[in-house]
Amino acid sequence: MKTKQMTTAQALLKFLDNQYINIDGEEIKFVEGVLGIFGHGNVVGFGEALESGDHSLRFIQGKSEQGLGHIAMGFAKQKNRRQIMAVTSSIGPGALNLITSAGTATSNRIPVLFLPSDTYASRQPDPVLQQIEQPYDYSITANDAFKPVCKYWDRVSRPEQLMTAAVNAIRVLTDPAETGAVALCLPQDVQGEIYDYPVEFLEKKVHYIQRRDIEQEALKRAVRMIAESKRPIILCGGGVKYSDAGEELLKLAETFQIPFGETQAGKGAVTWNASMNMGGIGTTGTSAANRIALQADLVIGVGTRLNDFHTSSKWQYQNPDMKLLTINLNAMDAYKMNATPVIADAKLALLAITSELKKLDYKSGYQGEIQRERTAWDAEVDRLYSLESQNPEAMIQTRILGELNEKLTAEDAIIVTASGSLPSDLQRVWRCRGKNVYHVEYGFSCMGYEVNAAIGVKLAETDRDVYVLVGDGSFNMLHSEFLTSLQEGLKINIILLDNHGFQCIHNLQKSQGIPSFGNEYRKREPETGRLTGDYLHVDYALLAKAYGGNGYPVRTVAELQLSFQKAEKEKRTCLFDIKTIPGTMTGNYDAWWRVGTAQISVHKEVEEAAANIKEELKKARVY
Repeated sequence: MKTKQMTTAQALLKFLDNQYINIDGEEIKFVEGVLGIFGHGNVVGFGEALESGDHSLRFIQGKSEQGLGHIAMGFAKQKNRRQIMAVTSSIGPGALNLITSAGTATSNRIPVLFLPSDTYASRQPDPVLQQIEQPYDYSITANDAFKPVCKYWDRVSRPEQLMTAAVNAIRVLTDPAETGAVALCLPQDVQGEIYDYPVEFLEKKVHYIQRRDIEQEALKRAVRMIAESKRPIILCGGGVKYSDAGEELLKLAETFQIPFGETQAGKGAVTWNASMNMGGIGTTGTSAANRIALQADLVIGVGTRLNDFHTSSKWQYQNPDMKLLTINLNAMDAYKMNATPVIADAKLALLAITSELKKLDYKSGYQGEIQRERTAWDAEVDRLYSLESQNPEAMIQTRILGELNEKLTAEDAIIVTASGSLPSDLQRVWRCRGKNVYHVEYGFSCMGYEVNAAIGVKLAETDRDVYVLVGDGSFNMLHSEFLTSLQEGLKINIILLDNHGFQCIHNLQKSQGIPSFGNEYRKREPETGRLTGDYLHVDYALLAKAYGGNGYPVRTVAELQLSFQKAEKEKRTCLFDIKTIPGTMTGNYDAWWRVGTAQISVHKEVEEAAANIKEELKKARVY
């Protein structure tokens, strides 16, 4: 057996550089590059390998480890999980900064490879700088915190362990059903230790992604359930996108007149104006999708996690005879809510079901409801898009989205967002006209994802414009990779809606009868000691300029349009500082969300809200 003497870090990079996937006959290089911040634990081991190693991986320097994790996720999500980035960090705090982004990746089923450095395997320099010590278990390090948020975790304590660890990492990262965050913990001494690695381990390896076909008995069950239904509705989940099954879902829906609602991950798999597309569904859904869902006798979940937003905390489907059919590669998702599961690839399953239903000459039993609800919702979106502000110093949020939607969809631009009221508004009112134009992280609703992930999206789609929609609360939480966008020459456009704080949660707080408390950016009142003074005023456009980017203050529609004209000529990242009237996001449309409101309170309104929850719970399913 031929071998090559290399350090552990050098061998890992060579291995990663030679991993490929093959799906539907197309061969794709799987690992694009490495993101990292060097420090104690990785600069002299992994850093040396990156600088001088025999590989073609691109290295990008970051400004915060969490931001780098979001870049990697943004890249992989936009690449439909067919290419990834790895992230390296130092030990201790550098590694722990990756935990949030690892959780975000796993919740969203997005492959990201985390390579946190670890304390010395030899335990001789001990305790080393930044080491966590636990008297009950000396094998524990800070990196054990990755275990709950990763789909695979390993610690490479000897150079020869790298081979099984690396192979298992790629196994999980390329698995459509079980993918997510993977952590390979690399002790700082082991990174630089040498071993005679088999050349076979280092050579090109192609992983064939095989679509799982639907089993015949499962096909019969699925067809029978649909054929017996009168008012079915489809939930279009992220699995539809990752399987490239948008056309197959649309064909099934239109052939048999079955309306469908979109989850956040599934939105955009089919264009907004498709005749059966009812828009977003659930807590942040449209009236069109939600009214249909309330009376549905069959819900067909395709590639969806069935989280509480899509199901309105299991409240949305109130027909007592409702049955649930799920098509999913992930068995855990397929079995949720007492569903009849079909474990299969979405594209192949939808093709097979369509073929069998045609033989039965099936049609749903809807009598004009679909078009009636679509027409009503389109009119509501038009209304929201045209609202006029009475404040010359700030704009209405839905009007801003209307102006953006008109401009950006014409350019086939990509929008990125993650948290606050923007995902709710966008799921309801954003009209997707192109492919892969809607990039929303809402599996973890991770504040701080937006600006940083947009860098990854731009890396994945260098020829397309990328627009970040972010509130001031989330922007302030993490926008570290703004500098990286300038350093790498990756222009993104940041639409910052400044509504003075965490207004989405402020709305939730007030809706449960709780007086305004701690959610707005206000000055502290000396008399009361509370944050009830004037709003803080921040010049975010000036901040963007201070970083070296472009900043545009926006107060009116005219200023927004003029700013866009100026920004089109720029090659550096642009930030649009749009002052927004608090509370001007969209409301609830025939949905519900279960929250843990206090059942006893000094405020009568809070107790009334809690009592209302008890009543609504009677309508929700309990499994």
